[in-house]
Amino acid sequence: MVTLFPSDPGYCVSTLKLFVLFRLYSTTKVAFIYILKRVLGGKTDGKLHLDMVQLHVKRGDESQFLFDTTVLAPVEAVIQQITAIYNGRLKVDRICSEIPELADHGTTLPPNMQGLTEEQIVDLNLIDEWEEKCVPSGGPVLRRDEIGRRNGQAPNDKMKEVLMRTVEEAKALISKKQVQANVCVTMEMIKDALDPLRGAVMIVYPMGLPPHDPIRMEFEDREDLSGTQASLQVVTEEECQLWWAGKEMQRGKKLQDYIGKNEKTKLVVKIQKKGQGAPGREPVITEEQQKQMMMRQYRRQEELKKLDEGDDDSHMDSEWTDRQALRKQFQGLSNIKWGPR
Repeated sequence: MVTLFPSDPGYCVSTLKLFVLFRLYSTTKVAFIYILKRVLGGKTDGKLHLDMVQLHVKRGDESQFLFDTTVLAPVEAVIQQITAIYNGRLKVDRICSEIPELADHGTTLPPNMQGLTEEQIVDLNLIDEWEEKCVPSGGPVLRRDEIGRRNGQAPNDKMKEVLMRTVEEAKALISKKQVQANVCVTMEMIKDALDPLRGAVMIVYPMGLPPHDPIRMEFEDREDLSGTQASLQVVTEEECQLWWAGKEMQRGKKLQDYIGKNEKTKLVVKIQKKGQGAPGREPVITEEQQKQMMMRQYRRQEELKKLDEGDDDSHMDSEWTDRQALRKQFQGLSNIKWGPR
């Protein structure tokens, strides 16, 4: 929890007074931050500048996201928030991988019909009772699913564009490129990615999806990941360990017990499942630094090659390099051949 107001009574402002100021001047977020900064005494550039500890969260050697916290935060609270964000990003990613299939081939067939050919479905007298209930807006377009997982009643191109555009926006919101942009991911951002996805699916399928469809199961937190590769990526709060500098941050302690009281600290922490041992240490140099060093070494080698090529002494055998050429010319000795004519 971040303390916004210092202990000095001169800076203490009640929530009611702050609310009144906010309502008097404007209803915009920027105005609220401006008033808050004027009350607290600080910058008024439209951003709330609070000193926070920034954690660069990794799984193995792969960057995941940035997370802001304070040195006073208990380790168990940090683990809880990090695992929630980490698993939330995985959920968004799973939904984004399923929606293109929904856009191309329609809703998922019942489990007892998946993988069967049309002849087998007829022979077994199986019927998809959800096909007539879950019809996409604007009518379906027949696009057969070659692997027999979906019913082939796909939405039209306009509805497909709605789904795909929303998927791209959700991916960008929780992308790992946010680390390079120095943007910290929060649970609010995860929610902001899930809500448009849910809304887009409701627009295209106003009657909803079948209860066995993985997209609906993800939205309702009923997903069954057992036996899948995705289940290996999930890290529950109970089995999650937080490592920094080759040490496990123990539950029951605070971050300041490990990193001190400096709120402007930036750390690289790694999440690991219990029983998997300590993760590998961070390299002394980053991958980008290593690339730059290799490029400099390559350029240096090319320069040395050019210098070696330019260091040719064959010109020393040329006539114009002879220091005695002028004297030989006056003495008539400049064009003497030693050998038979």
